[in-house]
Amino acid sequence: MSTDAPSRPSPALLFAVVGALAALIAGLVLARPDVIAIGVPLALWAAHALSVSGVDVDIEIEKRSSGDEGWVHDDILVGDGTELVDVSIIQADRRRRRVVVAGGARLRAASRALHSGPLRSVEVAARGMQVDGAQLGRPSAGIVAVHAVPPAAPRLPRMPLAPRLTGLHGSHEGTRPGQGGDFRDIHPFAPGDELRRVDWKATARAARRPGELLIRRTNALSDASAVIVMDTADDLGAMVSTWGTTDLRRSGATSLDHARSAARAIAEATVAQGDRVAFHTLALSGRSVRSGGGRRHLARVVAEIAASGRAGDDSRFRRTPPVPHGSIIHVLSVFFDGAAAEIALRWRAGGHRVIAVDVLPELDRARLSMERMLALQVLLAERHDMLRGLEESGVEVVRWDADRSAVWTALSRVRAQAVGVIR
Repeated sequence: MSTDAPSRPSPALLFAVVGALAALIAGLVLARPDVIAIGVPLALWAAHALSVSGVDVDIEIEKRSSGDEGWVHDDILVGDGTELVDVSIIQADRRRRRVVVAGGARLRAASRALHSGPLRSVEVAARGMQVDGAQLGRPSAGIVAVHAVPPAAPRLPRMPLAPRLTGLHGSHEGTRPGQGGDFRDIHPFAPGDELRRVDWKATARAARRPGELLIRRTNALSDASAVIVMDTADDLGAMVSTWGTTDLRRSGATSLDHARSAARAIAEATVAQGDRVAFHTLALSGRSVRSGGGRRHLARVVAEIAASGRAGDDSRFRRTPPVPHGSIIHVLSVFFDGAAAEIALRWRAGGHRVIAVDVLPELDRARLSMERMLALQVLLAERHDMLRGLEESGVEVVRWDADRSAVWTALSRVRAQAVGVIR
C-alpha cells in the first residue's frame, strides 16, 4: 500500500519558529549577538523543514508461514521513502500497538489464533515523518491481513453411506449387477454376458431346455458421494453470556469451531475410503466446492472450510445447494432458527439419507440473569422439538461432541444392514 499524502507541520516546527523569532527579538532588544546566534540553528532547521512538500508512505504486509500450531505470523514491510514512519498496529482485533521506526524497517507480528476460520491477524495504518518529525504525513488507510486458520480434525471410523449407490466403480457393495462384489443370483445367459461367467454346474443342474446356459452374477462395486452442508448463520460460544457479542476470548469453543472441525473430519474420512465429497455453505453468497475425490480436491475442500466464517446480514436467507443423486448429506448447524432443519427435511423427502450434526457446544450458564436464563430455556426447548421432528421424519441426528467413535460406527452399520451386508 502506497500513498503520497500531503504533509503538515508538526508542533515541534511551530516551537522552532517561535523560538527563533524570540531569540532574534531578544537579541536585538538587548544588543546581544550571542542570543541571536542561539536562534540561528532553529531558524535553519525550520526553513529546511518547510521546504519539504510531501511525505510518501509505502507499507505492505507479507504473510509468513510458521510451524507453531495455533499461531499466525506476518511481516510488516516499511518502505524507505521517509526518515521515520509512525505505525499503528492492531493484532487479532485485540491488541493495539503504536511504534515509530526508521524507513525500510521490517516488523514481525505474531498473533495467537483462539479459534479456527478466518482471522484478521494484523491491521496496519501508517504515516510518514520527515526532518526529524517536523513534517507529518496524513494517516494512510489501514490494510488488513486475513489468515484462514484450519480446524483440528479428529479421525473418524468408516463413514456412513447412502442406501443406494449410483457409482460404477469403487470399494462399496452396490445393489446393481456388475463385477467385483458378492454373489447376487443365477441368471439365464443373455447377449452381452461373458462366457467365462457361465456356471456349468448350475447349467447342468437347473437348465430347462437344451442349449440354455446359466451365468453367475455378482453385485457391482460402487463409489459413494457425500455432501457437507454448513450453516454459518450463527456462531455461538460455550459461554452463553457472550452470545450477541464479539468477545471471542471468553466465549470458549464456538459452534462454527465445531462445524469446521466436523466438516474437515468428515471430508478427510470420506476421501480416505475412496469416495467423493462436496462442500457448501447455506449463505446466499456462501462458499461451494463441487463433488470430487483425491488429495488435491481434499486440499481445496479444507481450504474452503478454513475460510468459512459467520455469514453477513443475509444470513437469515438460505440457499439450497445442488446435491448429486444418491448422496448422503451431512447438515452441520445449531438448529435454532429452523431454516437448516427445513432444508434437511426437503432433502429427506427427496429420498436422500440426511445426517443432522448438532454442533452446539456444551453450554456454560454462568453469569446469566434470571430473564436470560428463562429465555435460554425457551430457546433450547424449541430446539429440542425441532430435533425431535427431524428424527421422526427419518433424519438421523447426532451430536458432534458425543462419543464419535461409537456414534459414527453405528451410523455406518445402518446402510450395511439395509443391503444385507455384514461389515
